[in-house]
Amino acid sequence: MNMDMDMDMDMNVFIRDIPKAELHLHIEGTLEPETLFRIAERNGIKIKFDSVEKLRQAYRFNNLQSFLDIYYEGAGVLQNETDFYELTWEYLLKAKDQNVRHVEIFFDPQTHTERGIPFKTVITGIHQALSDGARDLNISFCLIMCFLRHLPESEAMETLLQALDFRDKITGVGLDSSESGHPPSKFMRVFEKARNEGFMTVAHAGEEGPPEYIWEAIQDLKVQRIDHGVRALEDKSLINELKRRQIPLTVCPLSNIKLCVFKNIREHNFKALFDQGLCVTVNSDDPAYFGGYVVENYLALQNAFQLTRNDIAQLAINSFNAAFISQDKKDIFIDQIKKFMAE
Repeated sequence: MNMDMDMDMDMNVFIRDIPKAELHLHIEGTLEPETLFRIAERNGIKIKFDSVEKLRQAYRFNNLQSFLDIYYEGAGVLQNETDFYELTWEYLLKAKDQNVRHVEIFFDPQTHTERGIPFKTVITGIHQALSDGARDLNISFCLIMCFLRHLPESEAMETLLQALDFRDKITGVGLDSSESGHPPSKFMRVFEKARNEGFMTVAHAGEEGPPEYIWEAIQDLKVQRIDHGVRALEDKSLINELKRRQIPLTVCPLSNIKLCVFKNIREHNFKALFDQGLCVTVNSDDPAYFGGYVVENYLALQNAFQLTRNDIAQLAINSFNAAFISQDKKDIFIDQIKKFMAE
């Protein structure tokens, strides 16, 4: 084995083993084809693909909407608490293997309540798995409820009101689904109520939408974090604002390639964002559909941009600094990274 291969293996192990958090992960987007088929069969649901392989072949997208169409169809097999528990638990087992120590998971209640699944069913299954993961896998968590931006704000408000009965289980609210044509400002009132009810706030912005959507998320929704945000580089004053306030960006490289935001990983602007001194984090978004969990996203960036161990460590530190946990907990995790680096 030559020295280059040794170095590659060492970096792979380093990236896998360094403590890290994941802050941009849609739990419905972790529905692997094998799990989808198993749950569909258990629930007596007919799906239009007759094999796991044919379903995987359908995971070729030319934009965000083409992905969402199959994403929502896949979520349709989830019917009861056991389904949501299994979905979440399988993700947590993968996170454990990749030494993800803290997760902040998105879930989309409207995707399920629209088809008659009670809000309680969804959140109970997901939250029970997360609680078991905290106890048995030593993975701490926050749960973030996202509103679907292609639906009216009135429906988001209705969802928020349903969530108030479960406020002890939900840390924050977010905004996802089709970005183009659905600016954050459309949801000002529901985000204001969410903030008044004590929820943290995040929003998808600047993935397919323009930098103006990032401004709106910051100014109109008053979010603490921007999900994606890669188009911020088109606006220098926006970059200055993100840097000045250290507003984190939860970047999802493999997602951006799969959804044709960038042609390939080397054309991704991650390194430019990172070099600007922004609080950039690395995440997997919808890993079952985009070909990689958080370690695979780190590896793709490392291979494309020759990131150093110090770069990787800084990204891991960013992931905890950007998390919705106490400063004491952040300090504990960051100390673990420092000890890891010193070994």
